[in-house]
Amino acid sequence: MVTWSLIWVAFGGACGAVIRYIVGLSVGFPYATLSVNILGCFLMGVLFVYLEHKEFDRWQPFLVIGFLGGFTTFSAFSLDTLKLYQDDRFLSAGGYIITSVFLSCLALVCLFSTSLHADVLTVFIVGVSLAHPC
Repeated sequence: MVTWSLIWVAFGGACGAVIRYIVGLSVGFPYATLSVNILGCFLMGVLFVYLEHKEFDRWQPFLVIGFLGGFTTFSAFSLDTLKLYQDDRFLSAGGYIITSVFLSCLALVCLFSTSLHADVLTVFIVGVSLAHPC
């Protein structure tokens, strides 16, 4: 059962990523990302309510985790925030939003800043991969 779930997640993720790529080609930057994130969150809400209400849990790995995960990770972030809010964990929801957005942007800025010194980054990556071979 776990094996089939993994296959469905992988297949859904591939489908979602392809659709996201097509939207990106059609709409263009930055509106593609914005529209994908908004549409993904809308679909996450629809599927979450529908699948739970109709007890179609077997579709969740493909549609929610796979397809929407490949289409946009912002939808998963939004669903997590909603669940915290529904559990009356308002401070946790607010902290989750602030922390997720801030740390995600910080990680990107740090990587971008580090990549300006590509030689240092390459040495670090090669050193880590040699120290911990797969």
